[in-house]
Amino acid sequence: MVGDTPTPPASPDQIRWRFRPEGGGALLLVAFEGWSDAGDAASTAVRYIGEQWDAEPFADIDPELFFDFSSTRPRVQLDHAQQREIVWPENTFSVCSVPDQPLASVITLLGMEPQLRWRTFTDQILELARICDTQFVLTFGALLAEVPHSRPVSVFATSYDEDVVRERELVPSRYEGPTGITGVLHTACRDAGIGSASLWAAVPTYVPAAPSPKAALALVRKAVEFTTQTVNTTELEIASASYERQVDDLVTDDEETREYVAQLEARFDRGTADPFNDEDSLVDEVERFLREQPE
Repeated sequence: MVGDTPTPPASPDQIRWRFRPEGGGALLLVAFEGWSDAGDAASTAVRYIGEQWDAEPFADIDPELFFDFSSTRPRVQLDHAQQREIVWPENTFSVCSVPDQPLASVITLLGMEPQLRWRTFTDQILELARICDTQFVLTFGALLAEVPHSRPVSVFATSYDEDVVRERELVPSRYEGPTGITGVLHTACRDAGIGSASLWAAVPTYVPAAPSPKAALALVRKAVEFTTQTVNTTELEIASASYERQVDDLVTDDEETREYVAQLEARFDRGTADPFNDEDSLVDEVERFLREQPE
């Protein structure tokens, strides 16, 4: 009848549980592979934290409703018994055994940005967050930018939530334009009363296809500020040093690239005309990156 209170929608039912964590997860760390994961830095960072804290998969989101399989095709592979199996796109939740905490306090979500039904997909994440008593969501991202590989990686944190901005002294998001699934997720978190923030790291434009453990390391170190725990970063530090040496060799072999990198280094060292040495300009750089993505 007109004027009646509408019946609330049924709880999302696309979560496939293996088990339910005993202690829940006060903090949810999220990374999606794809356009917001330059140099695989965001996904590597979340995966690395999970590995260091013995993350165990406990649930995933059924991909059937959320992917165009003619675009994101499943893969065929042979299992350990040499039997053919299909590997579907995954978005997997794992619970971490955080050191010195008997009950879990960190959950990770690693996966792929869906192509369909973003609001429904986000509902799945928030439903799991509610069940696991999640208090805060932290997303990871990485973008290509005019920065030198030989200097420290700049990372900044921003939030859509005014309370989070004030409490954690973050940069308020003022972005307007095309967005990704993380943008939808942050808005949903705000509307649901769950605090959230976004981390972004810069990856050099001249090595776009190479994985960047250096950017992943910077993201891990920044993420630790949102927890009361530490992460052993030795493996990432070794990988970062190797990455820098390999890119050094590639740059040295190409005169044009060598000159370009020298210019970036000079800008970085002066601290002028370098968007990644100025927080406000860094926000502008991320927003430019988002606007330039295909719609």
